[in-house]
Amino acid sequence: MSLPDLSRLDAAIVDLDGTLVDTLGDLAASVNAMLEELHRPTLPVGQVERMVGKGSEFLVRSALEAAGAGTDLLPAAHAVWARQYEAVNGRHARVYPGVREALAGLRDRGLRLACLTNKPQAFAEVLLDAKSLRGSFEWVFGGDAFAQRKPHPLPVELTCQALGAQPRRTLMIGDSVNDAMAARAAGCPVVLMRYGYNHGQPIESAGADAYLDSMAELLAPAAGSA
Repeated sequence: MSLPDLSRLDAAIVDLDGTLVDTLGDLAASVNAMLEELHRPTLPVGQVERMVGKGSEFLVRSALEAAGAGTDLLPAAHAVWARQYEAVNGRHARVYPGVREALAGLRDRGLRLACLTNKPQAFAEVLLDAKSLRGSFEWVFGGDAFAQRKPHPLPVELTCQALGAQPRRTLMIGDSVNDAMAARAAGCPVVLMRYGYNHGQPIESAGADAYLDSMAELLAPAAGSA
């Protein structure tokens, strides 16, 4: 494992769900409320967890398939899910330990910060505001902000441009192989959180530079002097 040398970085791009905030309770509640409204069987929370991270369309499509519904329902189901999620966004969510300390520490060290998520932009903004995290970021980009979503490198590349930072001097902080793939393809170093969502797969196989149990580990002395 190789922690990044913060003195060689100008910026950091941080994922939201599973990295900054544990949103599984909100997501499971909204998915199951959607399925109930569509008269379909609900899903265990652990099953919903494996669907998180690739955007709301993937989440809704996967939930429909798991509940035995046809994807012809997708447009209507997505509208139902969005209404249900808006009603619970942030209600069951919690900020992970070490997140606030890490964001403050990165900013104190002069890094410019952006949040890049596959969650729809409007929902991301509301959630960050609700958890008093929005002020840590110069930019917030959702899954509908660009023509592509992670794991495509385009969102990372354009976020680097917004931050005025070269990819090689911009750290990607995430929790899944999607974050790692997008960062690698864009030319960014990447660290992943072990506590997040990775579609039910072992996170250590994602090809990151380091795997952390807390974002606060980024502030360890080795991360600034290695």
